[in-house]
Amino acid sequence: MNVMPTRRFPIGAEILPGGGVHFRLWAPRHRSVAVVLESGPGATREIPMALQDDGYHAVLAPQAAAGTRYRYRLSGQDAFPDPASRFQPDGPHGPSQVVDPAAFPWRDGHWPGVGIEGQIIYEMHIGTFTQEGTWAAAGRELAELAACGVTVVELMPVADFPGHFGWGYDGVGLFAPVGIYGEPDDLRRFVDEAHHCGLGVILDVVYNHVGPSGNYLSEFAADFFTSKYENEWGQAINFDGEHSGPVREFFLINAAYWVAEYHIDGLRLDATQQIFDDSPEYIVTAIVRRVRQAAGGRKTIVVAENESQDANLARPAAEGGSGLDGLWNDDFHHAATVALTGRSEAYYSDYAGRAQEFLSMLKYGYLYQGQRYAWQKQRRGTPCLHLAPAHFVVYIQNHDQIANSGRGERIQFLTSPGRLRAMTALLLLAPCTPMLFQGQEFGASAPFHFFSDHEPELARLVRKGRAKALQQFRSLATREMRAHAPDPGDPEVFAHCKLDFSERERNRPIYDLHKDLLRLRREDTVFAAQKPGGLDGSVLADECLLLRFFGEGDDDRLLLVNLGRDLHLISAPEPLLAPPVGHAWQILWSSEDPRYGGTGTPPLDTKDNWRIPGHAAVALRPAPWEKRKDD
Repeated sequence: MNVMPTRRFPIGAEILPGGGVHFRLWAPRHRSVAVVLESGPGATREIPMALQDDGYHAVLAPQAAAGTRYRYRLSGQDAFPDPASRFQPDGPHGPSQVVDPAAFPWRDGHWPGVGIEGQIIYEMHIGTFTQEGTWAAAGRELAELAACGVTVVELMPVADFPGHFGWGYDGVGLFAPVGIYGEPDDLRRFVDEAHHCGLGVILDVVYNHVGPSGNYLSEFAADFFTSKYENEWGQAINFDGEHSGPVREFFLINAAYWVAEYHIDGLRLDATQQIFDDSPEYIVTAIVRRVRQAAGGRKTIVVAENESQDANLARPAAEGGSGLDGLWNDDFHHAATVALTGRSEAYYSDYAGRAQEFLSMLKYGYLYQGQRYAWQKQRRGTPCLHLAPAHFVVYIQNHDQIANSGRGERIQFLTSPGRLRAMTALLLLAPCTPMLFQGQEFGASAPFHFFSDHEPELARLVRKGRAKALQQFRSLATREMRAHAPDPGDPEVFAHCKLDFSERERNRPIYDLHKDLLRLRREDTVFAAQKPGGLDGSVLADECLLLRFFGEGDDDRLLLVNLGRDLHLISAPEPLLAPPVGHAWQILWSSEDPRYGGTGTPPLDTKDNWRIPGHAAVALRPAPWEKRKDD
């Protein structure tokens, strides 16, 4: 009787403590499977695998070891890479490589992990974050990110994908870190260094579809996919149909794998509205549970993108939700874009960019919680009035939205400096969880285009699909703009997206603005609180917002954000403007500080009543009242 050796995970190639490698995979389409050792230790030979229950095949290869390259031969015919390969050194079409995760010398034994409260997320694409585009080069910048005030790095997908560059959302080797950034231990070294610098690391994963090139899952099991649901990007994953048990387990193992073998602090789940599952336990709920288990007591963060704004994802599992820690809030981005640029076409058309929208979001989360959404001609969102502010991840730049600007331009090129400084203050002092996109903290001039490297025919289809997607914007659908559309497959388009860190010094006022705001958020106990019901606010004008953050013992804070013209309140019938008894408001921080490129900030509360500067944000705190000449 064959007894399966103790393994960490039930699929993939695992090195055993006593030596040798145990191979196991799910391939119910085949009665006969063999592992082909192509090169490295134990090569070259072909070893038949034993058929087990439920379509699994397994074998112990005593002669194999770390570095062995292999494939699986199916029914005596073609051989394919391992669906659970831990590394594809020659890309998704080449052989898989045995990796020893236990060999890496971790230094983070006392790392506690990270929870969602108090975090500043930083979205990073390894291929463009540095000129080198490697884990090693990115690791050298982590200490500076921590010094700036970032607390969590969110990596865009790194699961193996074809070509020399790409966003990563067309991944096919879901367990294999893509080789263009380095080897698996280089990713471990990056995470270890991040923890050493006090930074958490979460990973963007795609569980809604698998990329088109290098996707061999159907060669092993047709049941990986289903035609029951329509998917925007190809075949939907079979999470609830016939023989879906091993499919669910495949993705649950993947979620746990990144946490266990790479010490990742959590996940960002891409486009969960395209993860279809009618099972008793929704697969996203199960993923969150597996991530927590794999962390072994370390705190973790699991956030999701959900275009339909289903707030139930962030409710505790015990209350029928999925237990997510955070949800991307596109409403904030869209309202901010309209406010900053005046652009209100396509999916921006349901936003006015007014002060009321920002006040509503900071108090209640999503703007759309079940109301009609004209752009989609249907209702959007579910109620989330009682979710804590930290559950909502807010941003004014991310990978999708920069690329959708047409030329891939950063927001600073689409608005005025004063408006952007004011909006940055709102973003970074709001009680939600703010997210920056790489280089945003120093005003990076590098664009961020959509780019992907595929064989010619697939590249043509990608180019055509990208052009069609952008035609929802009336301005980008014009003949003159179509002529300027970048080619996603052009290596120069990719190269232009790489950051230039010398801009940290050249754009020092922008960098100082971000550092000072993050320090204020971190060190000021009132701004740092993120407590439910911890603020109220008022609309002083269409483009002017007042926020009052409630502290202990009347130690409140005011934040005035005026994206419009100078505002003079000849009368001010707004009680939230009144200072605590025996106090007057004192300027704590202003976006018009000359260090940031501003023009100075005179007192706001004067004998002529309130004068609020335009295109500015000002934070105030109470100070003991002293009679002034202008009172």
